Amino acid sequence: MQKIDKTLEEWKQMLDPAQYQVCRLKGTERPFTGKYNDEKRDGIYRCICCDLEVFDSAAKFDSGCGWPSFYQPINDAAMIEIRDTSHGMIRTEVTCARCDAHLGHVFPDGPAPTGLRYCINSVCLDFKPRD
Repeated sequence: MQKIDKTLEEWKQMLDPAQYQVCRLKGTERPFTGKYNDEKRDGIYRCICCDLEVFDSAAKFDSGCGWPSFYQPINDAAMIEIRDTSHGMIRTEVTCARCDAHLGHVFPDGPAPTGLRYCINSVCLDFKPRD
């Protein structure tokens, strides 16, 4: 996969302030405020920064955590997992494999078949319904 490499200033020009804060500066949106938390339509979720397909709605579930949750990415090549020890916690950050955008975190408390919960910020995603 060809990497997209831009400066922070280039990303700042391209993204709105909330997208920039979360995707490039590793922020987070407040729980239960994201536009995709309650999304139920069939479709594909793409990285807001580079349009890479990252999640299929078939893997979305209601975890009750306040952020869109998925039990698996669209494919293993879509995500990079990084150990995150910020904020006094040990977590696994997930970033877009193409542009390194911070998407959220993955936790080992999800449903079958994977047992994983990808807890993703809505602001990092663009949803495209299936026709």
